[in-house]
Amino acid sequence: MTRSLLLAAAGCAALAALGAGPALAAPAAKAHQQCFYARNVDNFTPVDERTVNIRVGVKDVYQLDLFAPCNDLKWNETIAIRSRGSSWICSGLDVELISPTPIGPQRCPVRSLRKLTPEEVAALPAKQRP
Repeated sequence: MTRSLLLAAAGCAALAALGAGPALAAPAAKAHQQCFYARNVDNFTPVDERTVNIRVGVKDVYQLDLFAPCNDLKWNETIAIRSRGSSWICSGLDVELISPTPIGPQRCPVRSLRKLTPEEVAALPAKQRP
């Protein structure tokens, strides 16, 4: 009898876990939409010394907020994007911008990033669109 109760309890726990599975998977799927591969970055436009908009693929635009000012961004025609750990970038901790300067490369750590909505991209001034 005790063995049957244990098996029934284990079965209920398994069913409860299966029922909670899709609810737990939804936030992960939403977070996945914020990720991109470093190699898919096509263009960039500095907004100011601490904010950079990058184009990923054809239509996606991400806004990167830097920890500190990256002084020569407005004058550079190229930057490098260095991913940490893997080439999959999902948060500011996963990426670092490298900006060439006359005295050598300046490393600009990223504090946070977010994918802009199509409405936000459409509302960007022309000078801030990558």
